[in-house]
Amino acid sequence: MLTFDIILFLLGAAFVAGFVDAIAGGGGLITVPALLLAGLPPVQALATNKVQGTFGAGTAALTYARRGLVDLRAQRLEAALALAAAFAGSMLVPYLPTATFRLILPVLLIGIALFFALKPGLTDADRHRRLSPAAFTAIFVPGIALYDGLVGPGTGSFFMIGFVLLAGFGVLKATAHTKLLNFASNIGSVLAFSLQGAPLWALGLGMGVAQAAGARLGSHFAMKNGARLIKPLLVLTSTAMALRLIWQMI
Repeated sequence: MLTFDIILFLLGAAFVAGFVDAIAGGGGLITVPALLLAGLPPVQALATNKVQGTFGAGTAALTYARRGLVDLRAQRLEAALALAAAFAGSMLVPYLPTATFRLILPVLLIGIALFFALKPGLTDADRHRRLSPAAFTAIFVPGIALYDGLVGPGTGSFFMIGFVLLAGFGVLKATAHTKLLNFASNIGSVLAFSLQGAPLWALGLGMGVAQAAGARLGSHFAMKNGARLIKPLLVLTSTAMALRLIWQMI
């Protein structure tokens, strides 16, 4: 049973996570450990985290859309594929070994951190596209969303580097487009977890309100500062996720 103090702690964690996640992803670095510290079993903690994370990603997507940084209607197909792939991934969790993903994930996250830290010329300006829009939508988006449903950590970072490296988006535009796909994949996972009866709905919804408030504030900070804020925070969150995963394996 959660006490009032623990609930306040979780709401505060959700607010901070929403702020960070709206800028660079990695909000689960804050909320998942917080839920585990509150005494939730791992599966229930992950399921509840997906519920509250949906609010943050959705709020950030709407905030960026209102500033004209992303056309949500143009992303409808990508979002639908992300939702379906994440749903499939979460339904497959009991049947597929995910340990291999967790072994290589720290290497991938450190690679992303190094890319954004050392790659020259990464600004808010668009650059050369390396993958056609059709291929990006049909292959990359559902692939990352399937991973989100199966494993989860680093999904925002993977979407970000895809939009920058493959779609040729500037850093701020990539962040804006990542949020709707995060929202859709979260919805897919929540639907799958709901069929298994895993989320704590009241707690997830309460944290979702706090997460949405943090996401709104974080989105405004990102739009005001652009790449100069997003890049270092993305490097920090990717590195922190990698170190946390390594720590769990030791």
